[in-house]
Amino acid sequence: MAADEPGAGAGATTGSSGTATGSLAATTGNSGPRQAWVALPWLVRTAVLWSACLVVVVAGLYLLGKIAVLLAPLAIALAATIFLTALLDPVLLLLRRLRLPAAPAALLTVLLLLGILVGLGALVWNLTASQFDQLSQELTQGLERSRDFVTSSLPVTDAQLDRLVDQVREGLRGSSPDPVAGARTATEVAGSILLALVLLFFLLKDGRSMWHWVLSRLTGPNQPVVAEAGRAGWHTLGAYSRGTMLIAAIDAIGIGLALVVLRVPLALPLALITFLGGFVPIIGATVAGAVAVLVALAAQGPTTALLTLAAVIAVQQIEGNLLEPLVMKRQVRLHPAVILVAVTAGTLIAGIAGAFVSVPITAVLWRIIDTVQKHRSTPHLDGPSDLMIDARGGPGR
Repeated sequence: MAADEPGAGAGATTGSSGTATGSLAATTGNSGPRQAWVALPWLVRTAVLWSACLVVVVAGLYLLGKIAVLLAPLAIALAATIFLTALLDPVLLLLRRLRLPAAPAALLTVLLLLGILVGLGALVWNLTASQFDQLSQELTQGLERSRDFVTSSLPVTDAQLDRLVDQVREGLRGSSPDPVAGARTATEVAGSILLALVLLFFLLKDGRSMWHWVLSRLTGPNQPVVAEAGRAGWHTLGAYSRGTMLIAAIDAIGIGLALVVLRVPLALPLALITFLGGFVPIIGATVAGAVAVLVALAAQGPTTALLTLAAVIAVQQIEGNLLEPLVMKRQVRLHPAVILVAVTAGTLIAGIAGAFVSVPITAVLWRIIDTVQKHRSTPHLDGPSDLMIDARGGPGR
C-alpha cells in the first residue's frame, strides 16, 4: 500500500498538469479572437457594435411592419382607434365632469364624432354636387389650352402628344382594379370602420381601467418608469392629434377662402382635401396645394393658378413659422428630416395609411424613450410613486 501511494501521487500530479495544460491551451485558443478584437481601433469596434444594434432594430421594425401589412385592416382599425381616443379624450373628460357614467359618456362622444363626420360629408356633397359637370367642362377646356401651349412652346408635335396620351390611357386601363378585389377592399374598409368605432367606445369607456390593470401587474422599480413613460406618450399623442387637427383646419380655411375669392370651382372639396392632407406633415400639404393649383389652372387659366400658388405658399409659411411653434409644443415637434424619413418609411410599408400614422408613432416612441432615459438618469426615492394616476387618470391625464 505504501509503495502504491507514490505512484498514485505521480499519476495525480500528471493528471493535474495535463488539466492545467489543457486549460492553458483553451485560454490561449480563446484569447486569439479576443486579442484580435482588442487590437482593432476603437472607432472600428464602435462602428461594428452600433451597426449590429442597428441591424437588429431595423430587422425587428421590418418584421413588425410586415405583420402589420398582413393584418392591415386590424392594424388600421387599431391605429385609428388610438388616434381618435387621444383626440376625443377631452370631450369624454368634460362629460364625466358633468356626472355622466362612463358608458353613456363614451357613447355620446362616439355619436358626436359620427354626427360631425356625417354632417360635413352631407354639407360638402350638397354644396358641390352641382359643380362636377361644370368642372368636367372646364377641365376639358384647360386640357385643350395646355395642349396648345405645349405644342406651340415645345418641340412636340400633335401626333407625339396623342401617342403619349394613348399610352397613359392604356396604362390606366391596365392598372384598373379588379371588381372582385375592389369589392373585397370595400368590405375590408367597412369592417375596419365598424371595428374602429366599437373599439373606440370601449377604449373611451374602459381605457383608464385597462391602464390601471397593466400598472397593477408591474412590481418593483419598473412600475414608476412605465407609469411616467405611458403618461408622457399619451400626452404626446393627444397634443399631436389635437394640434395637427387645428393646424389642418386653419390651412383648409385659409386656402378655401383664397379659392372662393379667386372663384375657383369646388373650393369646399379642395379645402377638405387640404384638411386631410394636413395630417401627413410636409408631403400632405404639398400634394393638396398642388391639386388646388391644377384645378385653378384648368378652370381659370394661368393667372388664377399663379395667384392660387401664392396663396397656398403664404398660408403654409404662416402655418409653419407662426402657428406650428405655438400649437405644437416642444415635446411634440420633430425635425423636418425625421418627419420626411418617417413619412417615407410609413408610405413604403403601408401606403397611405402608413403615411398618416408614421409621424405620431415616431413622436410617441421618441417621447417614451426620452422619458425612460431621463427617469433612469435621475435618482428616485423608494416608495409609492407620485407618477401613479388617480381614479380619473390614465395615460392621458
